[in-house]
Amino acid sequence: MNQEGLGLGIDAGGTQTRWALARADGAIVAEGSVEGLSALQMGNAAGREAVRTRLDALAREVLAHGMPGAVRAGVTGFGDDCAPLAAWLSDLFAVPVQAIVLGSDIDIAYLDSFAPGQGYLVYAGTGSMGAFVASDGSFHRAGGRGVTLDDGGGGFWIAREAMRAIWRREDEHPGAWTGSPMARAVFDHVGGSDWSCSRQFMYGRERGEIGKLALAVAASADHDPEAAAILRAAGVELARLARALSGRFGLRPVVLSGRAAQLHPLIFDTMRASLPAATALRLETTKPHYAAARSAASSHFASTTRP
Repeated sequence: MNQEGLGLGIDAGGTQTRWALARADGAIVAEGSVEGLSALQMGNAAGREAVRTRLDALAREVLAHGMPGAVRAGVTGFGDDCAPLAAWLSDLFAVPVQAIVLGSDIDIAYLDSFAPGQGYLVYAGTGSMGAFVASDGSFHRAGGRGVTLDDGGGGFWIAREAMRAIWRREDEHPGAWTGSPMARAVFDHVGGSDWSCSRQFMYGRERGEIGKLALAVAASADHDPEAAAILRAAGVELARLARALSGRFGLRPVVLSGRAAQLHPLIFDTMRASLPAATALRLETTKPHYAAARSAASSHFASTTRP
């Protein structure tokens, strides 16, 4: 049944964009996903058109289930270029701009793991970031500088490390890929073993699509020492983010989350071994779109009941 006055939560990442609708009591009444989008796409006309197209698709799905009264969205790469998003969401859902809260996807992911001041979130999706929301609400980060600079341990980073290793070996021993389970899995994913296939994939696809190549690396890790080494290196990179935050704000529990974090147990196990024994670390399958939807529903309820 179509409902009104719900809270809409959006978790927009490079791989996929998830949404959820929540009632004021916190119950999730519907959820779904569309293709990924990033604030980094807002820097040019083609990217903005792609973002708008995906938001149109999201709106069609959402409105089939209910009419939101407020929206909270977390967008990867959030920055000054995101100003048009509020207006677009306002138009699509007939929601006042003041009822729309935009921020980083990490902001809402944190809320799904901790109350402010409680702990550190290390999130590994297409990219990676460590986050701490202090008791006063201030946001502090480690990493999350984008795949061009870093984002060590994220899906894009894993894909890039695999491609680099494969093609460096091909430079020295052409055809060596046939004896590598990782290379065979990677080339199957990109559509061929010619350099032109890898080049088109790495330089012609969006970052979220490239990040999905990490699935092929993880699938071969039990049979290929090189793939396993890349995943262990990812765990070391993610541990670095937690150590950076602990060094600045003191020892607190750490949650590792994100789709890349769950590619293979080697990632979590290596991160655990790379952190001080006193650090409480757990792996969680977070649902930031749920947290965002509940936050939006709560704010809408408060605004409609305020005297």
